[in-house]
Amino acid sequence: MRTSLAALLAGLAVACSAATPTSPSPVPSAFSDGLVAQVSGDGAYVQLSELQRIADAHGGNRATGRPGYDAAVDHVAEVLRGAGFDVTTPTFTFRDAQHRNVIAQTRTGDPGQVVLAGAHLDSVRDGPGINDNGTGVANLLEIATKMGGSPPVGRAVRFAFWGAEERDFEGSQGYVDSLSAADRRAIALYLNLDMTASPNAGYFVQGDEPASRDLAARLTALGAAPDVLEFDDGSDYAPFVKAGIPSAGLLAGDEQVKTPDQAARWGGTAGQVFDSCYHTACDTLTNVDRVALDRFGDAAAGTLGSLATSTT
Repeated sequence: MRTSLAALLAGLAVACSAATPTSPSPVPSAFSDGLVAQVSGDGAYVQLSELQRIADAHGGNRATGRPGYDAAVDHVAEVLRGAGFDVTTPTFTFRDAQHRNVIAQTRTGDPGQVVLAGAHLDSVRDGPGINDNGTGVANLLEIATKMGGSPPVGRAVRFAFWGAEERDFEGSQGYVDSLSAADRRAIALYLNLDMTASPNAGYFVQGDEPASRDLAARLTALGAAPDVLEFDDGSDYAPFVKAGIPSAGLLAGDEQVKTPDQAARWGGTAGQVFDSCYHTACDTLTNVDRVALDRFGDAAAGTLGSLATSTT
């Protein structure tokens, strides 16, 4: 995550046109329930462990333009192809060079109605970026592998893994810029996962879409009633929001201090930041709350599965 949660809590909203469409409402479905039952925090942790291994083998980070990022792109693409998705690695420009995102789409569902979920794959140069944002990547890989590339859905499901989020969202911005007007209209919702297992975990949902409310309800049912925040300009949802694409977000907090009220509702320690290893070398596998990882994965899986099932 590029900027602090402090800006979010200050209520800084990205301006949107009154004509901006709203995302469809999630609908209950056996597919969604089954997906939630299969997705697990333990499965996401396996994915997270591989991202740690990649960083360790490539200079301790996955920063865009460094070997660790390229290795992570290759790994994620391989996992998704193995799960049966159609996978591409479109390029974007960063520091006058071409780098890759990873885009994977189901082979079933209407490609004219797409549910898109994304997470940034890069870390800062100062550390392996396991919470920021290996956790969002790991949750999405766990959901994608359990869903498979040909699920029984009405809408196509697309997973995206962005580069250069830590450098002003060049990966996601380049992707949005590459979309035609028809391509943008085809995206029913963009869901962004950025830091989903902070060690002093918070529970935050962003946006005011039906999907945002569904995510909040799912987290509440899991025992973590979230705070709902407006969008700022702090992660890869920003290019989508500015393009008028319905969007929602999930995050567990960064360098903002947890309040006594939040600690009473969510556990953890009041008066301490959500992630004391934010953007540092100690953002390793020891820096994750596995309960939060599991809860955010279940909430994202349920909402994505519900939206993918509906075609209205």
